[in-house]
Amino acid sequence: MTDTFRTAMRLMRKHDPQLQEDGFHMLQPVASDVLPQLIQEYEAESDHGLRCWLLELIGAARSPEALPILSQELRSTDESIRDLARHGLQQLDTKEARTLLWQEAQNRKD
Repeated sequence: MTDTFRTAMRLMRKHDPQLQEDGFHMLQPVASDVLPQLIQEYEAESDHGLRCWLLELIGAARSPEALPILSQELRSTDESIRDLARHGLQQLDTKEARTLLWQEAQNRKD
Protein backbone atom coordinates (compact mmCIF):
# COMPACT_ATOMS: atom_id res chain seq x y z
CA MET A 1 0.00 0.00 0.00
CA THR A 2 2.83 2.39 0.76
CA ASP A 3 4.17 2.14 -2.81
CA THR A 4 0.71 2.89 -4.20
CA PHE A 5 0.41 5.87 -1.90
CA ARG A 6 3.83 7.25 -2.86
CA THR A 7 3.16 6.74 -6.56
CA ALA A 8 -0.24 8.41 -6.33
CA MET A 9 1.17 11.40 -4.44
CA ARG A 10 3.96 11.75 -7.00
CA LEU A 11 1.36 11.79 -9.78
CA MET A 12 -0.82 14.32 -7.95
CA ARG A 13 2.16 16.70 -7.82
CA LYS A 14 2.83 16.53 -11.57
CA HIS A 15 2.03 19.46 -13.84
CA ASP A 16 0.02 17.27 -16.21
CA PRO A 17 -3.67 17.48 -15.16
CA GLN A 18 -4.37 13.93 -16.39
CA LEU A 19 -1.55 12.52 -14.26
CA GLN A 20 -2.86 14.49 -11.28
CA GLU A 21 -6.32 12.99 -11.82
CA ASP A 22 -4.80 9.52 -12.17
CA GLY A 23 -3.07 9.90 -8.81
CA PHE A 24 -6.26 11.09 -7.15
CA HIS A 25 -8.25 8.18 -8.56
CA MET A 26 -5.59 5.70 -7.40
CA LEU A 27 -6.18 6.84 -3.83
CA GLN A 28 -9.97 7.04 -3.84
CA PRO A 29 -10.66 3.33 -3.35
CA VAL A 30 -7.97 2.97 -0.66
CA ALA A 31 -8.46 6.26 1.19
CA SER A 32 -9.49 4.56 4.43
CA ASP A 33 -6.42 2.31 4.28
CA VAL A 34 -4.02 5.26 3.92
CA LEU A 35 -5.87 7.78 6.08
CA PRO A 36 -2.95 8.54 8.45
CA GLN A 37 -0.69 9.25 5.46
CA LEU A 38 -3.38 11.42 3.82
CA ILE A 39 -3.73 13.48 6.99
CA GLN A 40 0.03 13.84 7.29
CA GLU A 41 0.33 14.97 3.66
CA TYR A 42 -2.60 17.35 4.08
CA GLU A 43 -1.06 19.02 7.12
CA ALA A 44 2.29 19.46 5.35
CA GLU A 45 0.96 20.55 1.94
CA SER A 46 1.04 24.20 0.86
CA ASP A 47 -0.54 23.89 -2.60
CA HIS A 48 -4.21 24.86 -2.29
CA GLY A 49 -5.49 22.56 -5.02
CA LEU A 50 -3.66 19.55 -3.66
CA ARG A 51 -4.84 20.36 -0.13
CA CYS A 52 -8.42 20.36 -1.44
CA TRP A 53 -7.96 16.97 -3.08
CA LEU A 54 -6.33 15.52 0.03
CA LEU A 55 -9.17 16.78 2.22
CA GLU A 56 -11.67 15.30 -0.21
CA LEU A 57 -9.88 11.94 0.08
CA ILE A 58 -9.81 12.25 3.88
CA GLY A 59 -13.57 12.73 3.86
CA ALA A 60 -14.03 9.88 1.40
CA ALA A 61 -12.33 7.55 3.89
CA ARG A 62 -15.49 7.75 6.02
CA SER A 63 -13.46 7.02 9.12
CA PRO A 64 -14.00 8.38 12.63
CA GLU A 65 -10.24 9.01 12.65
CA ALA A 66 -10.91 11.83 10.15
CA LEU A 67 -13.24 13.64 12.56
CA PRO A 68 -10.58 15.89 14.18
CA ILE A 69 -9.20 17.24 10.89
CA LEU A 70 -12.66 17.64 9.34
CA SER A 71 -13.88 19.41 12.47
CA GLN A 72 -10.86 21.72 12.44
CA GLU A 73 -11.29 22.59 8.77
CA LEU A 74 -15.01 23.22 9.17
CA ARG A 75 -13.88 26.47 10.81
CA SER A 76 -11.41 27.37 8.04
CA THR A 77 -11.48 30.85 6.58
CA ASP A 78 -11.11 29.22 3.14
CA GLU A 79 -14.58 28.54 1.74
CA SER A 80 -13.53 25.60 -0.45
CA ILE A 81 -11.76 23.90 2.47
CA ARG A 82 -14.81 24.52 4.66
CA ASP A 83 -17.11 23.04 2.00
CA LEU A 84 -14.95 19.93 1.65
CA ALA A 85 -14.86 19.48 5.41
CA ARG A 86 -18.65 19.82 5.53
CA HIS A 87 -19.02 17.23 2.78
CA GLY A 88 -16.58 14.88 4.54
CA LEU A 89 -18.57 15.16 7.77
CA GLN A 90 -21.78 14.43 5.86
CA GLN A 91 -20.15 11.31 4.41
CA LEU A 92 -18.92 10.26 7.85
CA ASP A 93 -22.49 10.48 9.17
CA THR A 94 -21.73 9.73 12.82
CA LYS A 95 -23.51 11.34 15.75
CA GLU A 96 -20.46 13.54 16.38
CA ALA A 97 -20.27 14.56 12.73
CA ARG A 98 -23.98 15.40 12.61
CA THR A 99 -23.65 17.46 15.79
CA LEU A 100 -20.77 19.45 14.31
CA LEU A 101 -22.73 20.05 11.12
CA TRP A 102 -25.77 21.19 13.10
CA GLN A 103 -23.67 23.57 15.20
CA GLU A 104 -21.98 24.96 12.10
CA ALA A 105 -25.35 25.51 10.42
CA GLN A 106 -26.58 27.37 13.51
CA ASN A 107 -23.47 29.58 13.47
CA ARG A 108 -24.05 30.41 9.80
CA LYS A 109 -27.59 31.60 10.61
CA ASP A 110 -26.32 34.08 13.21
